[in-house]
Amino acid sequence: MLSKTYGCAVYGVNAFPITIEVSVGQGQHFFLVGLPDSAVKESQQRVETAIKHIGFRMPRTKVVVNLAPADIRKEGSAYDLPIALGILVASEQLSTQILDQYIIMGELALDGTLRPIKGVLPIAIEARKNGYKGFILPKENAAEAAIVNNLDVIGVENLNDAVEFLEGKLTIEPLVSDTREIFFNTQNEYEADFSNVQGQENIKRALEIAAAGGHNVIMIGPPGAGKTMLAKRLPSILPPLTLPEALETTKIHSVAGKLGSLAALVSRRPFRSPHHTISDAALVGGGGIPQPGEISLSHNGVLFLDELPEFKRTVLEVMRQPLEERKVVISRTRQTVEFPANFMLIASMNPCPCGYYNHPEKDCVCGPGVVHRYLSKISGPLLDRIDLHVEVTPVSFDEMTANRKSESSAQIRERVIRARNIQTQRFESYKGIHANAMMPPEIVKQMCEIDTVGKNLLKRAMERLNLSARAYDRILKVARTIADLANSEAILTEHIAEAIQYRSLDRENWAGE
Repeated sequence: MLSKTYGCAVYGVNAFPITIEVSVGQGQHFFLVGLPDSAVKESQQRVETAIKHIGFRMPRTKVVVNLAPADIRKEGSAYDLPIALGILVASEQLSTQILDQYIIMGELALDGTLRPIKGVLPIAIEARKNGYKGFILPKENAAEAAIVNNLDVIGVENLNDAVEFLEGKLTIEPLVSDTREIFFNTQNEYEADFSNVQGQENIKRALEIAAAGGHNVIMIGPPGAGKTMLAKRLPSILPPLTLPEALETTKIHSVAGKLGSLAALVSRRPFRSPHHTISDAALVGGGGIPQPGEISLSHNGVLFLDELPEFKRTVLEVMRQPLEERKVVISRTRQTVEFPANFMLIASMNPCPCGYYNHPEKDCVCGPGVVHRYLSKISGPLLDRIDLHVEVTPVSFDEMTANRKSESSAQIRERVIRARNIQTQRFESYKGIHANAMMPPEIVKQMCEIDTVGKNLLKRAMERLNLSARAYDRILKVARTIADLANSEAILTEHIAEAIQYRSLDRENWAGE
């Protein structure tokens, strides 16, 4: 007999339908075809043992399993469950009339229990798109799939439950999830808050500007000045995720297997902080079937690179294109996969190897030329893509012990949201632009007009700091954000002056030349 079950393969952040055809006939041996990888090929042993464990038999005749379309490579262990059910139907041990109404995915343990799989949300979206009634999957993944409405999500604990459900012997109620309630109840929960930060008012101001306009920031200062502490609090002042943003972010984390068994929806902006030993592929994504890297896992959130000069230069340079285009395109011989990568880059670094160059109290022990070599590890093109350069100085004892209550993240976030609302209205007729930092050069000219006094001030700064044309655009974008925070339609001279201040650490100045 011939049976068909239906599953999905995940490529990038999207899923594509896969038909699992099983034929049981005369002959011997087990054949698994359709470009399976090693994990799929090994499913024979898992499937056979699981089938025997729940009291059924594995056919001792010729069994052919075809994963169609056969020219697309299949990866992972999630095909175990549809293969097992297909074998039981083809060998007439399972009789059901509803098999073609469900997408079925799941990894089998040897005793027939089901283990969680990756990429559930894209598969659920594809199942609804293709008109399937429901999705049979491991119970641990059910909450994630239930985000998709108008789809019966059937979470099963083991192979036997799946068999009895298809036969009609077991009733399993579809899991229903109130996506909006989950989303709105958790989107403002952050552990770190700016109210706990004493002093550093200039850094808080810079991060507020960065959050309001979606700008990239680099903080330079000695060890213990608070760079990492401040960076970790940045997500708490960013505007809350919208529901479409949350779904898009959840898809990426689902594909990467980063959601966990209890999570259903990513409701807070991601904060990713990879170690400086990270490889190029781990940062941008890669693999035989490409998986998202750290910059895609930071989509709609923050990517924090601590001790920036310690990262390999090749790793830093691969970020240049994603920072401009806000996406990553990974090309392979058979396919090209695109991952979104609209993130805010927050970087921190010491000013020199010992960390105390330009320190107000401690002396730098680095030799001549060492500081310059250390800072030159970061290329000019990468620095040009970072809008705000901020010098972090140590907090004095008086500031640390002051009883003065600092401004909370919620208060700062209100101003950020107001500025973002202004930008939303400004760019409502421009597709794909939501914040000032995303403006291309032609729109910068329209939206960032300045008067003669401002032009003269900016011209002097460009000549003195030897800034590039890209840095010129960055200054105008930051000035536009400062004006939005001040609820000013025009970019005033003081807005330009403050924006220029945030380029003062540019290149040659860092080494004190």
